[in-house]
Amino acid sequence: MESVYKQVLEFKRKYPRTITHHRLKKHANIIDMHLNPGEIVSYAFVAQKNPKMMDFFETCIVAITNERVLIGQKRVLFGYFLNSITPDLYNDMQIRSSILWGTVTIDTVKELVELSNIDKRALPEIETQISSFMMKAKKEYGQSDSK
Repeated sequence: MESVYKQVLEFKRKYPRTITHHRLKKHANIIDMHLNPGEIVSYAFVAQKNPKMMDFFETCIVAITNERVLIGQKRVLFGYFLNSITPDLYNDMQIRSSILWGTVTIDTVKELVELSNIDKRALPEIETQISSFMMKAKKEYGQSDSK
């Protein structure tokens, strides 16, 4: 499987209007560091982790694995942030598109995760990837609960 960093570079090549800053490799390393044994990244993209369209300094990488959705963000000086969204905590998702960029809001049991400044042409692909994973995972989760 392709590395997270290579998947993000491919996403940036395909959707160049998505706003990011340098340091993508450092953000990708956070995701790589927290992958469980046997966990495989099937899709990765980059966004700003905030609700404001004019705030360009919160770049993060979102990775969809075979187990969960990971959001990794390396801090400038030291440390990092990592969010993990498992299928049992996922409620729903909202996609919004404006003139240039779009926003993906993931509603979980505990919080709203807002990903902004995404090239609006990427929104259908992102929605399909997240929805497909969550629907499949929730079915499997529901079947394992009923046994």
